[in-house]
Amino acid sequence: MKNSLILLLFLSNFVNAQDRYWVYLTDKKDVTFNPYEYFDPKAIDRRIKTSVSLYDSTDFPLNQAYVHKISELTETVEFESRWFNSVFVSASENQIEEIKRLSFVKDVQSVLFSTYPADYITETTEDIQELLIKQTERMQGSFFSEKNIDGKGVRIAIFDGGFPAVNTSPVFEHIRNENRILKTFDFTKNKEFVYYSIAHGTMVMSCIGGILDGKKMGLATGAEFLLAKTEINSEPFSEEKNWLAAVEWADKNGVDVINSSLGYTYHRYFVKDMDGKTSLVARAANLAARKGILVVNSNGNEADSKWKYLGTPADADSVLSIGGIDPHSDYHISFSSFGPTADKRMKPNVCAFGTAAVAGKNQITKADGTSFSSPLVAGFAACAWQTNRDLTNMELFNEIQKSGDLYPYYDYAHGFGVPQAGYFVNTTMLEKIPTFEIFEDNNLLKIIIPDSLAFISDPPSYLYYHIENNEGYLDKYAVISVYSSNAFELDKSLFNENIKLRFHYRGYTKEVIINNH
Repeated sequence: MKNSLILLLFLSNFVNAQDRYWVYLTDKKDVTFNPYEYFDPKAIDRRIKTSVSLYDSTDFPLNQAYVHKISELTETVEFESRWFNSVFVSASENQIEEIKRLSFVKDVQSVLFSTYPADYITETTEDIQELLIKQTERMQGSFFSEKNIDGKGVRIAIFDGGFPAVNTSPVFEHIRNENRILKTFDFTKNKEFVYYSIAHGTMVMSCIGGILDGKKMGLATGAEFLLAKTEINSEPFSEEKNWLAAVEWADKNGVDVINSSLGYTYHRYFVKDMDGKTSLVARAANLAARKGILVVNSNGNEADSKWKYLGTPADADSVLSIGGIDPHSDYHISFSSFGPTADKRMKPNVCAFGTAAVAGKNQITKADGTSFSSPLVAGFAACAWQTNRDLTNMELFNEIQKSGDLYPYYDYAHGFGVPQAGYFVNTTMLEKIPTFEIFEDNNLLKIIIPDSLAFISDPPSYLYYHIENNEGYLDKYAVISVYSSNAFELDKSLFNENIKLRFHYRGYTKEVIINNH
């Protein structure tokens, strides 16, 4: 009987959950809005800096007469989105047909199935202290630390599944002691308490601003924080709604940077939908960027699955999407999702360690996933922004890309590489010294590396190259281990159209154009 009851409850919840819809309204007539009452002062300042109107209609409230009429016809109105002038409702088919006939209803869209994305959590198999140091130093974190740059004054929102022990763990004591957790909200239960459930958000936060035994786990140890619980493992339908609710809340409360170590893929979308325009969260993320927020999102962990590619909102053009590299090999880690987007834009934008030392609910452990690459870069971004607060979010976005250790080379596994703190704190930029030469002999193209640079193993010796077609997309890219001076050969006669080849080795990039016509 007990088993039957459990099954009955599950089926009942499943049926009810499927009857969820977004109802889009035609207008915001007869509403009033005072930005100085609605917004945190930092949200006002951000809008002024980025030339965003304080009276943007996407910030206006919904017409409450419309909302009231819809609520009379539905089971529940769960959320009102100012940004999209819509309400999220539970309703039967008959009720939704009545709603569609209302004169102020523009459109109705059913909510499809989606799930909370999993990460690769592993047991500790190596020295945590060594990994802890490497995960920030790979981004030249000591350059920030030496100048006391720790993200102070930058406000970071974290969207995740739960934050147990953030209110008690010594890893976050420095943040609690200075009252820098400014606001919290659980969008799954509409309450403020978020210190429960899965520890994924705790792990993510440690990679942004945690300190373990005096060592930084992330670089933004001086930042302010907003914590939003948006996910429930067992709730497959409303995470995107919660993500939208969280981003509107974060914007209202003056956030500068959002870290979202979340992604939505094959459970409700197709690869062709990863175009930065189709999903609700991609559109919301782009709108957040338009309002001056830097949105940082993990690229995903689907590379070794049938899906292979990035999820959403990492596909949004104004989202800084983060791939993962292996701390041991120093190039693409096997599970990190590949780009490009469905419309062939480069993703990820940059990358960081895909394996990190993290603080869980009860212990320090090692965890795998671009969920941890993303917060490492979010913490980096806060520090980079601290060096020049006059930058807009998209100016900072571009500067972070330029700071990548592969820039101007890129590919669909690494983006522009790992961002480097030295780019933001060094007053003089060093000239990039050639590390290889390109020789062309009839149809043969050769990359020759001096002996003094060809046999260095620390850091690993890798030659990166890509082939760009005449439409600007990459047809191929690869990473080659260098064991000799004659590092690479290519038969130019294999190509029957104009192409660009770019090669990168130890900080130096060179381009070759091949025209066989």
